[in-house]
Amino acid sequence: MHNYKELMAWQKAMDVVVAVYALTRKFPKDESFGLTSQLRRAAVSISLNIAEGAGRESDAEFARFLDIALGSTYECIVALLIAHRLDYCALKESNALVEQAEEIARMVTGLIKHYAPNRDYLK
Repeated sequence: MHNYKELMAWQKAMDVVVAVYALTRKFPKDESFGLTSQLRRAAVSISLNIAEGAGRESDAEFARFLDIALGSTYECIVALLIAHRLDYCALKESNALVEQAEEIARMVTGLIKHYAPNRDYLK
């Protein structure tokens, strides 16, 4: 078992969740069940999967959940880019969150390489 609270990737993912919720409060109300919901779920999924994986018995299982968190991170990035293209937020706002998410992606990728260097969780 791993202590997810000590992982910088988890800590930064939690910061992104808070920022995404603040940002999406400004989105049009008719997006509540569209992009707002999708972006929030993707952002929340990053920290949830890191934590869930940390509670697993093996490093390979942990890496599998980290891989899911990585996918959610990229989903979050694309949703932020879409939000800007739809003029739901300023470029400065979306870029700041994209940069944070890209940093998380690098950290999670490093964790995956550490815990499953051969990606043995895919077997």
